[in-house]
Order: sequence, then C-alpha cells, then structure tokens
Amino acid sequence: MISVDDALAHLFELVTAMRAEAVPLAEASGRVMVRDAFAARDQPPFPSSAMDGYAVDSAAVTPGAKFTVIGESAAGHSFKGAVQKRETVRIFTGAPVPAGADRVIIQEDVTRTGDEITLGDALDAGPYVRPRGTDFTVDDAIRAPRRLRPSDIALLASMNVARVTVTRKPRIALISTGDELVLPGETPNEDQIVASNTYGLKAVLDAEGAEARILPIAKDNVPSLTTAFELAQDSDMIVTIGGASVGDHDLVADVAETRGLRRAFYKIRMRPGKPLMAGKMGDTPMVGLPGNPVSAMVCGKVFLIPMVRVMQGFPGEAAPRHSARLAADIGKHGPREHYMRAIVENGEITPAERQDSSLLSVLALSNALMIRAPDERPREKGELMEYLHL
Repeated sequence: MISVDDALAHLFELVTAMRAEAVPLAEASGRVMVRDAFAARDQPPFPSSAMDGYAVDSAAVTPGAKFTVIGESAAGHSFKGAVQKRETVRIFTGAPVPAGADRVIIQEDVTRTGDEITLGDALDAGPYVRPRGTDFTVDDAIRAPRRLRPSDIALLASMNVARVTVTRKPRIALISTGDELVLPGETPNEDQIVASNTYGLKAVLDAEGAEARILPIAKDNVPSLTTAFELAQDSDMIVTIGGASVGDHDLVADVAETRGLRRAFYKIRMRPGKPLMAGKMGDTPMVGLPGNPVSAMVCGKVFLIPMVRVMQGFPGEAAPRHSARLAADIGKHGPREHYMRAIVENGEITPAERQDSSLLSVLALSNALMIRAPDERPREKGELMEYLHL
C-alpha cells in the first residue's frame, strides 16, 4: 500500500492539461481561464457622479451660494459644454461630470427655484466624483489560471472582453460495475441495490467544471465490462466504481489489462478508499474506485478533483486543508490515514459516531472530512484538527 501523497503524485503524472479554446463570455462561467485577459478601456471611462445632485466648481462652494442651472447630465446623455464658476449642471448617478466641475452637491443640500439653486447651510463634505479609471485602467489584467466566478464574468464584461481563453472541459466516463446494481427509478430485486456512486460523482465532477458522463452499468462479466470500456473510448479519463478489488467477481483490473492498462498503483493506506487502482489504458488515464458509496465519494474529493484541476491547467496540488478545534477527546488512531465524516460548527469539529463506508446518510449530514494521520496519538478537546470542506 502507498500513502495518499504518493498516490496523488502518481495520479498527477497520468493527466495533462486539456487544449485551450476561446469561448464567448456568456459561456465562460465556471470555466478555467488559462490566458490573461486585459482591460480594453478605463472604468469609469470619464469622471462620473457618485450621487444625484448638481455638478459645480468646488472653488465656488460656500453655504448659501447661488448657481445658475445651465443643463443636465445623465447616464448615456452627457452635458457637452463646460461649467463656469457660478454655473451648475443637474447630474445623476453614473453620469459624466462636465468640464469645469469637480464636485457634486447632493440634491438634499440644495434648494432649487426655476433655473437657480441655493446651497444649504450644512453641506455634506463629500465631493461625490469618481475619477476616471477608479475601478481599472486600460491593460489592467485578470491573471490566469483562474476559475471564472460570476463576479469575474461581470468584471470581464466591464473591461470590454467579449471572449476568453479557457481549457476544454475534461470529458470523464463513469462506469458503475456489479450484478447487484440497478438505476434510480428501477425496481430492484431483493438482492439488488440502487446505483448511487456515479450520480454522486457526476455531481462532484460537473461542479468542478468537468463534463461527466454516466455509462450503462457494467455487469460482473467480461463482455459487459468490455462493452463499457469501448463506450468510454472517446473520454479524457475513465473512472470505474466497484470491481477493483481481488474477489472472484472483481474483474475490472483483468479486463482493463487486456485493453492495455499499465497500472501505476493498487491500494492506498487510507480509510475509506483502500482498494483504489489507477493507471493508463493506452493514452487515457483510468481510476478504479472502491464500490462502497462513501469510499467512492471520499476518493472523488481527495483524488478526482485534484486530477481534474490539473486537466484544467492548475498545478498538481492536494485539496486545501483547513483547521478547527476538536469538540471532544478522541482515542488513538489506526494504521491508515482516515477521512472521517464530521461537522464543523462555530470553529469546532465533531466526527460522526458512525464511520462505516456504506452510510451515505452520514455523509449527507456532514460538511467536512476530518483527517487523522496513520497511527496518530489520542487527541484532546480543543486541539486543532485538519479537515477538508465538503
């Protein structure tokens, strides 16, 4: 058995970044931008008003001063002339500040009679003018690699960037194996269960920006597994769930090897997820996950997501760890690195009482995987523990 860190190092060697492609900005949310994007304009492109009010020359501002209104400036409809010392322009939020003006008197501090305004006795001190380029200027950059969030998309649009260069979405084939499985919505026999792993993993991978595809369930026989692998031939990575152990009905490794699998490793010193296999089938990375539902989902978090990130152009790194204080004492730990379902709340972490790898209900109630090192000593309440976000 190898360590989790060693397994990740092997897995990163199996995958490479997808080719880059330019996509319209409207299709870029959640994609990984791999080429820097540069602003094509200043924002704002002119000094603009931060409030509704009156644009004036600040040198003429005193309580009770009077100004003649000579025009109006609104968003998209600027005032074309210039403001003299005792003149003003009615202005609205976001509108260009006219030449000659450098301050906006908010409308609450003004009394208007016809085309004349009188300033109040207690003036708000703010100039309420946003200088040109306050937000960004021409050639300011958004740096890659970067997963584009909605706020990034809004910023890119404001920068007048219409298309961005992103990595192609990794296409990942998901194959559940086992005679005992039926699809959700079907009626299982008394000795069958409903397949859940591929659906959970598809959700995990799609949320990470991949394009996961659920293939038909492969039965525990060579022809069925062979057909499943043939259906997955156009994928960038193949993930099997179940059948990767060494039982009489565990045929995944044997069938994969007949199709050219070069195995990188088998079995990891972790819990849950020990019987994990990986390698390359021709040029395609393949990962064989254990069949227990929680094991498969934990391995998706610990291994598949970091692999997908490499395929999207990020460096090969383990999932980020966080820390919280232990809510109660726990005893000495066993020989495998353990990813325990847990709840983090108010800065404290509490591992679930039941850690059986078949219990999806416990996983669904958890928001963290608390990590215990191999042969770790007993830990006391209040000690810092590392965990992964769920």
